[in-house]
Amino acid sequence: MSRFPGVDFLDLDAQLSAEEKLVRSTVRDFVEERVLPIIEDCHRQARFPLELVPEMGRLDLFGANFDDYGLPGLNGVAYGLIMQELERGDSGIRSCVSVQSALVMYPIYAFGSKAQRDRWIPPLASGEAIGCFGLTEPDFGSNPGAMRTTARREGDEWVLNGAKQWITNGSVADVAVVWARTEDGIRGFVVEKGTPGFTSADQHGKFSLRASITSELGFVDCRLPADAMLPQTEGVKNALMCLNQARYGIAWGALGSAMETYTTALEYARERIQFAGRPIASHQLVQEKLVWMY
Repeated sequence: MSRFPGVDFLDLDAQLSAEEKLVRSTVRDFVEERVLPIIEDCHRQARFPLELVPEMGRLDLFGANFDDYGLPGLNGVAYGLIMQELERGDSGIRSCVSVQSALVMYPIYAFGSKAQRDRWIPPLASGEAIGCFGLTEPDFGSNPGAMRTTARREGDEWVLNGAKQWITNGSVADVAVVWARTEDGIRGFVVEKGTPGFTSADQHGKFSLRASITSELGFVDCRLPADAMLPQTEGVKNALMCLNQARYGIAWGALGSAMETYTTALEYARERIQFAGRPIASHQLVQEKLVWMY
């Protein structure tokens, strides 16, 4: 398989450090060798390639911008280049890593106790564990401040009730960071897979992000220990801070998608022979479309 040549019309490469280029090259090779050969079948089968998770863990793609727990502590550009290259392969692959890093590891790292960090950051970083982020709800996808999921304190436990919708990694997650309304405002909770009253179900029939796991989470009198709450959370602002972390990677991912889309269209136009034995790229109408993409 030929290696992706890159799309750099503005010579942005000149601004990248040697480390940033190495990170991009490493992830680019991973995408070329491990993602692209299987992703078309995964899309058709609506299957996320879970077999890639340990490999991504070994490459330190989860939480790559953290510098604790043996993680590489990459700068923002290097982290963004990871997301760019992953989304070149498939949006579902980038989505998995974004959720694991920005929406699960970040809140546990930033708002969790030392015990919570010690328990979850290492296995999430290695890919031994998978996480999900439970914020959006069936009736309040874009309005988390109106969430209906509640957590009430009963003695030494929290009792969680409600539902979350459109949750990436939901049905395969070993741990969920779930946001719920308490008497003191919205708080985050760490909910382990297998906790009684905690269920998940996949959503089927998607037309997009087909190689990504999208699920619904349910909580019916789900009892959690008192220390399941992320102690440094103090309102919906903390959940929105997590979303800001994710949006940064998503923006880089959009660049990767655009790069791959343009390159694929250009290659097809050069290879598609039509009308007097000429490639369609030789026609000005096709060239104009490519220029607009450029």
